[in-house]
Amino acid sequence: MRNIGCSRRQILLGGAAAGFATFSPMARAARQRMVVAALDGLSAPVEVLEDHWGVPHVRAGSIPDAFFANGFLVARDRLWELDFGHRQALGQLAEVFGPDFVDTDTANRLFLFRGDAAAELARFSPQVQDCARAYVAGINARLAQVRANPDLLPPEFTIFGYMPMSWDVLDLIRIRAEVTGNTRAEIRRARLAARGGLSYDALCTPLEPAHEPRVPGGLDVHAVSQGDLGLFDVLQASPPLGRVRDAGDTEHRRTNSGSNAWVIAPSRTATQRPILANDPHLSFGVPGPRYVIHLSAPGLDVIGGGTAGMPGVMQGHNAQIAFGRTNFHIDQEDLFILRTHPTHPDRYFHDGAWKQMETVPTHIAVRGEAGRDVVLRYAAQGPVVSADPARRRATAVSATWLYPGANGLLVNIGLNLAHDWDSFREALRVHTSPTNFTYADTAGNIGWQAAGGLPSRVDGHDGLLPVPGDGHYDWKGLQPLEMLPSTFNPASGWFATSNEMNLPPGYPAQERRVSFEWRDRFRHDRVAHVLEETPRATIADCAALQHDTFSRLALDMVGLLGAVPPDLMDVAALLRGWDGHVHADSAAAALYEVWWTRLERALHTLLIPARLHDLLPGPINATVQKTLLHAPDARFGANPAQTRDDMLVTALRGAKSELRDRLGPVMAAWRWGTLHTITLDHALAHVPAIAARFPQLGGARTGTGGDPYTVMARWYNPLSNGHDPYVATGGASYLMVCDVGEWDHSVFLNFPGQSGDPRSAHYADFMPDWLRGRMQPLPFSAHRVRAAAVGRTILQPAHTP
Repeated sequence: MRNIGCSRRQILLGGAAAGFATFSPMARAARQRMVVAALDGLSAPVEVLEDHWGVPHVRAGSIPDAFFANGFLVARDRLWELDFGHRQALGQLAEVFGPDFVDTDTANRLFLFRGDAAAELARFSPQVQDCARAYVAGINARLAQVRANPDLLPPEFTIFGYMPMSWDVLDLIRIRAEVTGNTRAEIRRARLAARGGLSYDALCTPLEPAHEPRVPGGLDVHAVSQGDLGLFDVLQASPPLGRVRDAGDTEHRRTNSGSNAWVIAPSRTATQRPILANDPHLSFGVPGPRYVIHLSAPGLDVIGGGTAGMPGVMQGHNAQIAFGRTNFHIDQEDLFILRTHPTHPDRYFHDGAWKQMETVPTHIAVRGEAGRDVVLRYAAQGPVVSADPARRRATAVSATWLYPGANGLLVNIGLNLAHDWDSFREALRVHTSPTNFTYADTAGNIGWQAAGGLPSRVDGHDGLLPVPGDGHYDWKGLQPLEMLPSTFNPASGWFATSNEMNLPPGYPAQERRVSFEWRDRFRHDRVAHVLEETPRATIADCAALQHDTFSRLALDMVGLLGAVPPDLMDVAALLRGWDGHVHADSAAAALYEVWWTRLERALHTLLIPARLHDLLPGPINATVQKTLLHAPDARFGANPAQTRDDMLVTALRGAKSELRDRLGPVMAAWRWGTLHTITLDHALAHVPAIAARFPQLGGARTGTGGDPYTVMARWYNPLSNGHDPYVATGGASYLMVCDVGEWDHSVFLNFPGQSGDPRSAHYADFMPDWLRGRMQPLPFSAHRVRAAAVGRTILQPAHTP
C-alpha cells in the first residue's frame, strides 16, 4: 500500500510490532488478585484476567458461565449506560427523569414485542437459551452487589437518587426497536409530491439502483403531514435529555453513521493467511459504543467488541473464524395510512370491512407526579403511531424487527459459537438489523453475507412513500436470508464494504426491493483501489488503511478550480499544491473543507427552491454535487460553466475570509485539526453535579484529520447553527484488524476507554493512542493473555457444587 496517510511504523509503534515486551514484565509484577464471592446464577468459579487497557479475559468452566461473566463485567464497567438503555427500551425513563419522558416511554412500549416471548426464546437452541439466562443472571448479580453496597454505584445513580433496574431474560426477546429511519423519508417524499417537488428529493437522496418514486394509488399526498409519524417520530428521536439535555442532531448522526470492513484472501496477504479488518462508524461519546471482552470456556473462545445489553461479541473472532459488520441498507419499515370510522375512531377500514383496533391500556410511572394512563393501539399492519379522529385518519407501522422469529439481541451468541461458513450463516437467520457481515476462517476462506429482515411487498409498493392501509399494500411476510446477496471466496481475492450500494450485477433489485437508499461510494472506492494495488497485504497495511485520510473527491474538486482573481491566487496555489490528504496538520485540508462546506450551501441555494427548504434543508448529496459541478446543466442558468466557475471562486473567497477570522491571517499557520476537534461530554453534563464528577474529554488539543468521505471517517455537521460546524462528532471509535489463524498478531483500538465510570483508570486511557492511530495488541492465546495481565479476579458462585 502506498501513500495512504499513515506509515506502518506510525500505526504500530505501540502495538503488535512490539508484542507484549513493553509491558508484560510490569504486568506480572503489578498483578493484583481479587475474589468476588456469593454470585447467584454462577455454577463454578470463573477467572478474569484484565490487561493494560482493562479488557477482561474470561476463563470459565462452561459456556453459560462465560456469558454470566459477560453480563457481570459489563454491569460493573458500564452500569449507567446499561441501565439507561434498558429503561429506555422498556419505556421506564419517566419514573426516574420525570414527565418529559412520558412520550418516549409510550413510544418504546408501543414497539415492544407482543407475541409469546417465552415461545420466542424457546425457538433458540438450549445452549443459546442457557447463555442468555446466564448473561442476565450476571447483570443481576452485579445489581445485587451495588444494592448491598451503594458505594459501588456509578455517580449518576447517587446524583439523581435512584437504583438500576433488575433484568429478566425475556427482556432480550421483548426489546425489538431497531429503527432505521426511512419512514421520515416516506413522509418527506409525500409532502414534496404534494408541493410538486418530488423530483428534487433525488438531489439530496439519490436512488440506487436507478428508480423513479411514484405516488401509490389511493394515497392523498396533500393530507400527509409530519404529524402522521406521531410516536414513531418520538421513537426515532433522541430522548429528551432535556430538558435533561439536548442530545444533538439525530438525523445528522443517522445520515453519517456507517463503517468500513474488508476481508483479504491468503493469496493476497504476506502471510498467506486471511486478514479481516473492521472499523464501525458511530457517534462519539463517553463511554464509547463498544466494550471489548474475551470469553473463553470449553467450546467457546471469542474476543472483540460488544455493546452494553447485548450478550457476546459483535465484531471480533473466535478460534476458527473472524467476523465484522457494516450497515447494509434494507427498507425495513413502512407507514400505512388508515381510514378510521367517523364515530368509532378505534375502527379502521381494512380488507373491505371495518375492523377494531386492539387496545392495550398501560400505566407509566412518573417521578414527582401522578402516573399517566395511556392506551396503546394496534392495527393489522402493526402499532398505531398517530390518530386524528377529526380527519378520520390514523397511521400504522409495519417493521421487520417486530416479526416472530426476528431478534436483535441474541444473535451474537450464535455468531460467537459458529465455526465455519455454514454455521455462521445459519446464526444470521434471526438477525434483524440490515448488516453486511464479513467473514474469514482458518481454512483460508473469506466471505460476505448481507443479513436483516427483508419485507415481502406487493407489486406497486416500493417502500418510498406511505401507502393506504386498506389491505391492498400489506406485507406478505419476510423473505428468507437466501434472498439477500452474498459471496464466498470471490475471484478478486478480497471483498470490501463501506455502506455503498453493493447489490451485485444481475441481482433482482426491482423484484426484491431491498433498498433504494445508500451511502456515497467514496470510502469504498478508496479501499478497493488500495486493496487492488496491494498484492501482499499485511496487518500494518490494513491498520494504515483504516487511518487513511486521502480524498479523491477533494482532488477532483480542486481540479475544477480555474483562473482566479489576484486576491485568491495564494489560496488557489495552496489547494493546487496539496496531495489530497485530509491531515489534521494540513492548511490545505482546512481550506478545502471550509470551501467544500460553502459550496454545499451555495449549490443547495441554487438548486432547491426556497419553498422546499423546510423539507430539504440540505446538503446536496456529495456524489450529486460532484457530478453537477463537473458537468453543470441548465439549472445553473444560461451559461452553466461560468455560473459554476463563479460559484467556485465566490466560495473560495468566503473560505479564505472565514479561515482568516477563525485561524488568523497567516495562511501557513492554518490547521484542519484546529477546527476539526473532538469534545466528549456526559449526556447529562448540563447538570452541575454531573459536570463536576465527569470531566470533559478532548477539546482544543484533540484535533483530528479526516472528513465524512475519507476512509478514516470523521464527520461533522455543515448545517450546524453553532459556532463550530467543523467539530468532529462521529467516526470509528472501535477498530480491529485480525490476523486469521495467528490471532495474537491482531490489533485494535477502543476510544475513549472501557469504563463509563470516571473513577476508573480506563475511563479515557485509550484517547491518546486513538488520536495517534497507534493500534494496540489484542492478546488471545492463553500464554499471551497471562503475560499481558495486570489484574486477576475470581468470580465465585453463591453455592459451590
